[in-house]
Amino acid sequence: MSTKPTTTDLEWTELDQRAVDTARVLAADAVQKVGNGHPGTAMSLAPAAYTLFQKVMRHDPADTDWVGRDRFVLSAGHSSLTLYTQLYLAGFGLELDDLESFRTWGSKTPGHPEYGHTAGVETTTGPLGQGVANAVGMAMAARYERGLFDPDAPQGESPFDHFIYAIAGDGCLQEGISAEASSMAGHQKLGNLILLWDDNHISIEGDTETAVSEDTVKRYEAYGWHVQRIAPKPDGDLDPHAIYNAIEAAKQVTDKPSFIAMRSIIAWPAPNAQNTEAAHGSALGDDEVAATKRVLGFDPEKSFDVAAEVLAHTRQALDRGAQAKAEWEKGYAAWRTANPERAAEYDRIAATELPSGWEEKLPVFEAGTGVATRAASGKVLQALGAVIPELWGGSADLAGSNNTTIDKTSSFLPADNPLPEANPYGRTIHFGIREHSMAAEMNGIALHGNTRIYGGTFLVFSDYMRNSVRLSALMHLPVTYVWTHDSIGLGEDGPTHQPVEHLASLRAIPGLNVVRPADANETAIAWREILKRYTKVFGKGAPHGLALTRQGVPTYEANEDAAKGGYVLFEAEGGAPEVILIGTGSEVHVAVEAREQLQAAGIPTRVVSMPCVEWFDEQDQGYRDSVLPPSVKARVSVEAGIGLTWHRFVGDAGRIVSLEHFGASADGKVLFREFGFTAENVAEAARESIAAAQR
Repeated sequence: MSTKPTTTDLEWTELDQRAVDTARVLAADAVQKVGNGHPGTAMSLAPAAYTLFQKVMRHDPADTDWVGRDRFVLSAGHSSLTLYTQLYLAGFGLELDDLESFRTWGSKTPGHPEYGHTAGVETTTGPLGQGVANAVGMAMAARYERGLFDPDAPQGESPFDHFIYAIAGDGCLQEGISAEASSMAGHQKLGNLILLWDDNHISIEGDTETAVSEDTVKRYEAYGWHVQRIAPKPDGDLDPHAIYNAIEAAKQVTDKPSFIAMRSIIAWPAPNAQNTEAAHGSALGDDEVAATKRVLGFDPEKSFDVAAEVLAHTRQALDRGAQAKAEWEKGYAAWRTANPERAAEYDRIAATELPSGWEEKLPVFEAGTGVATRAASGKVLQALGAVIPELWGGSADLAGSNNTTIDKTSSFLPADNPLPEANPYGRTIHFGIREHSMAAEMNGIALHGNTRIYGGTFLVFSDYMRNSVRLSALMHLPVTYVWTHDSIGLGEDGPTHQPVEHLASLRAIPGLNVVRPADANETAIAWREILKRYTKVFGKGAPHGLALTRQGVPTYEANEDAAKGGYVLFEAEGGAPEVILIGTGSEVHVAVEAREQLQAAGIPTRVVSMPCVEWFDEQDQGYRDSVLPPSVKARVSVEAGIGLTWHRFVGDAGRIVSLEHFGASADGKVLFREFGFTAENVAEAARESIAAAQR
């Protein structure tokens, strides 16, 4: 472990120091004006953030989508002013008015950074630890991207080589997700990842001695990271020279992620508020803000005061960014000339276009056969893997059960991993038993761009992932969750593994599309639709969750209307439908069997398969009414989970065949029978609904 810098090439002028202090008073002013927020961390971290944005990172503030840029993740998202002040100073598009409108309606400076809302914000952060995992995902994506386009270039000489920087606080490293992600990063030897830890010993409840006593630096050593601890200056302020030297040393370590512990004093140099929990999440107060300004040599009577010479100095980042991009483009142009086929592939992938003829590779399954939808999904992935190189992913140690192995001969692992299939640019990711960080890493991969990511586990364990899945939806990220073992049909593993409330709970997340295909052909159509929905404009994108069966289910003829989320699988015979049976997933065949009984009894019955409620809701009213005619009041929904989401589809006269309790340990067929998922029970519910509709 390196403990002190050896050399420095950092140029640090009085204007640089004045710019850092300007960021501090801007943070204090912004929180003071709105009356709430987190000023202390932004004040103490100003030297680190400024060093990154002005002295270290390769970026162009005028082009925040430049593929060659370094990425920055503020995992400690509550300290959003740490980022906003640097975006303002460097010329990313924020202006002083934006800082003055901090945390107010319609501003570009919300309480926590939001991806797609503010230029220069690479990910939405706030829930602590998420950003650490996002950064790990970005580092993974950067390596895979290099493998797609420039795998043979020497280290550091490819136009696709760049660094991922992140700042995390004590809270980030206490959350379990950061431990999962950091373990993954160490195992993957992500030398392009540099994490700076704000070790300020303060959380909302006071000194972190209330909750933490481990040696965090040694913990990161144990994860396999390159670690450094840098000391503050004698007055307690962060030392930009030490920070710069540590980063430069970290950049030289290409076979390990780097962890830099920075001992800081929260709210430095506020005379009375520094090193207090109050400075973490509350405005300092007018008197303390004024006192801080006096310490730093600012006029206490002025707010949001930025000297013209300071702003002119920091906005030179625009010129440096343009120069860095121009220099990078020379190497990029040379790469394109030397690699015309890969350049063409890059253009296609960057435009989010799929290869010509890819849909022809989708398997079509023979009607009448019994296939588990998880198995069908696996066949789709293996078929598409050969023609869509940007598609990659894996599982949280359940690949054999999730059927998520896209290529058995190619695992995303560092070159010196002992497994024979290890390949630093491999297709199959082994996320390990780390569901929560897997989801957040997938978000980071999607945010990085130029790949298409999926990841699998059991549906019941989506609970572990929920916060990250919510952020997928909040950011409109095109990630695909493959959730298998989607009901009591999984059988003997029992209620701990049998999802009951999960489908309804996931459907409650705005912007998440939950897709539960009825059979193998619906599964193939669902994958096709998910891939077609990916868009470069993430604001129009969405995450998808595939809920897939463990057990085999009957296969029906493929129907293209499955991509509309709901469609008529079997039409009523002998007249207009008297009742409509609506099913999803493995319960569709139960509805089909119930229809046969009802038809035999002279009751014209329609079966609607609804693999995705969200897709169905997107369709125009005419189509929806053609599938679910308003005139047919008798309706029955059939789904092996709680019925919470089905009331709006079946109406007052409808009946819901659902599971309003936990499952049990027994064969899946036994459980379906015992819990009422039988053709006889569905047919009886249909008769009850018909009677209710006639009252």
